[in-house]
Amino acid sequence: MSKPLPLVPHHVSTETGARARGRALGEACRDGIHETFAGYASLFAAHGLHPHHVRDHGRKALAEVGAWAPYLADEIAGIAEGSGLSAWKVGALNARTEILAAADVTGEGECSTSVVLPGDGTPPRTVQTWDWHDVLRDAMLAWTLEPAPGRRVATFTEHGVVGKIGVNDAGLGVHFNVLRHRSDSADIGVPVHAVARRVLDEGTTVADAVRIARSARLSASTVLTVVTHDDARCLELSPAGVAEVYPEDGFLTHANHFLDPELARGERTTADVSSTFERGTWLRERAAALRADDLTERAHALRAHGEDGAPVCAHAEETLPAHQRWESLATISIDVTDRRLHVHRGGPCQVGEESWLTCSAGLTAVR
Repeated sequence: MSKPLPLVPHHVSTETGARARGRALGEACRDGIHETFAGYASLFAAHGLHPHHVRDHGRKALAEVGAWAPYLADEIAGIAEGSGLSAWKVGALNARTEILAAADVTGEGECSTSVVLPGDGTPPRTVQTWDWHDVLRDAMLAWTLEPAPGRRVATFTEHGVVGKIGVNDAGLGVHFNVLRHRSDSADIGVPVHAVARRVLDEGTTVADAVRIARSARLSASTVLTVVTHDDARCLELSPAGVAEVYPEDGFLTHANHFLDPELARGERTTADVSSTFERGTWLRERAAALRADDLTERAHALRAHGEDGAPVCAHAEETLPAHQRWESLATISIDVTDRRLHVHRGGPCQVGEESWLTCSAGLTAVR
């Protein structure tokens, strides 16, 4: 029997000031932040980006965050101080999606997301895979924080990155999938990870999330699937605009291609390099299984590999170079009613009852 994978590391912040919170995180996670930047530096180099390009992009990202959400810029500055990593390098970590878009990167990944709104008063059922390069499997971090008095957030992110997937104490959850659009550019805008974090920090409704997303000048695309107790929406973000995709019969799924007809005209991902279209179809056909109330059972509904029709649960092809290898590094679910974020290290085929890390955006942290 294989040895259980260790839980994703979890940092709990008690600081209420952004810079102090970032500094404490940087100090506590110093090694992880340095290792994560080194991993991304190798990834950027493999895609032809010279270090001075990464430096310039990181600095531009910091300026964009500073103009759009000054407190997040302060938090990033604190992370740099605490970790001893240059501020532009932490900026580059937060803008890793934008930097890869600037390099015109395409490829297999990334994630597959499902949300079910039962319509009977019971909580939404959500689950997603987080697919990324296997060499960055140790970049994962769960983080519980209080970004403002009376607001608590639990987020799954990467070392040095301010946020990604998560839930807040108002009962609003965010899932996250990367998209690629022809309007993506090297004119670095507000990092999409910062957008996800600000939605968690400030949002209480789907309408709040839409307003926040539309206020950011973007240079890269992504989709934030925003969930509350009785509502859900996929917000497809791109420099060309923000589109809203609504549930059909209480079911909302997303892979890594645009569903909005207008934005889909600028789709940059193609079937010859990505399984996203196969995964999207597979998800839509599994509505019944993805309605499961039990967390582990719902995750097991995503146990599909290439031979099953779609690699929803991805495993790295070891013969490929590191920058071309993809793996389901985590499986994640959000409970917006109990304000809990559930994170499993590894793909759906490795999920067990005891393999979940549970973080609470309520009054107390869990495990």
